[in-house]
Amino acid sequence: MHKYCAHCGQPVAVKRIDGHYIKHEIEHVLHFERGLLYTVRELLVSPGDNVRHFISENRSRLVKPIIFIIVTSLAYTLVNHFFHIGDGYMKLDEAEETSTGVIFKWIQAHYGYANIIMGVFIAFWAKLFFRKYAYNFFEILILLCFVMGMGMLIFAVFAVFQGLTHLNSMRVAGFVGIGYCTWAIGQFFDKRKIVNYVKAFGAYVLGMITFSLAALLLGTLVDLAIK
Repeated sequence: MHKYCAHCGQPVAVKRIDGHYIKHEIEHVLHFERGLLYTVRELLVSPGDNVRHFISENRSRLVKPIIFIIVTSLAYTLVNHFFHIGDGYMKLDEAEETSTGVIFKWIQAHYGYANIIMGVFIAFWAKLFFRKYAYNFFEILILLCFVMGMGMLIFAVFAVFQGLTHLNSMRVAGFVGIGYCTWAIGQFFDKRKIVNYVKAFGAYVLGMITFSLAALLLGTLVDLAIK
C-alpha cells in the first residue's frame, strides 16, 4: 500500500489531531525561518526589498499578507482590550446618537480591523502617485497588508508599554507608525529616491483622510435615509 497519493502527493492516512499536532502547528506559525517572527524581523530590517521579493520571486519566505495583517490586527486588538488603552493617537469625536458617531466610535474601538480598510484607501493613492511603476493595485495592496500589519505591531508594543508604565505613549506610537509606513512604502518603489518617501507620506495621509471622509459620508447618508 502506498503511503502517499499518486495524484496529489498527500498522505493516504491522515494523522490524528493531538497535542503533538497542535504544538507543531504553533511552532510552524512562529518559526524563525519562515514564520511570523521571521516575517516581522525581515519587515523591520528591509520591508521594501522583502515585499518586492515576495511579489516577484518567492512567496514562501514570508507569512501570507492577509493572514499577517489579520493576526497583527488581532494582536493589537487583544492588547488594547487587555490594557484598556484609549485611542490617544487618533481622535474621532462625533455625537453618539448619529450614524456617523456610531461609525467613528466603531473605528476607535476596533482600530485594528479598521486599519485593514484604511489600507485599501492608502493603496489607491499609492497607485496614483507611483503609477509609472509596473505594480498593479492588488500588488500594492499586498504591500499595504504587510506595512499596515507592522503598524499594528508598533501600536501593540506602545500599548503594552503604556499599560505597564501608565505613561501616555500612543501619540508617539502614531508618529512612529506613520514614519515606518512612509519608509517602507518609499523603499518598496525605489529607496534611492527621496521624492518616493514624500509620495509615500502623501499617500498615507491622503488615504487616512479619504477613509475618514468616506466614513463621514456613509454616516451622513444613513442619517438622511432614516430621517
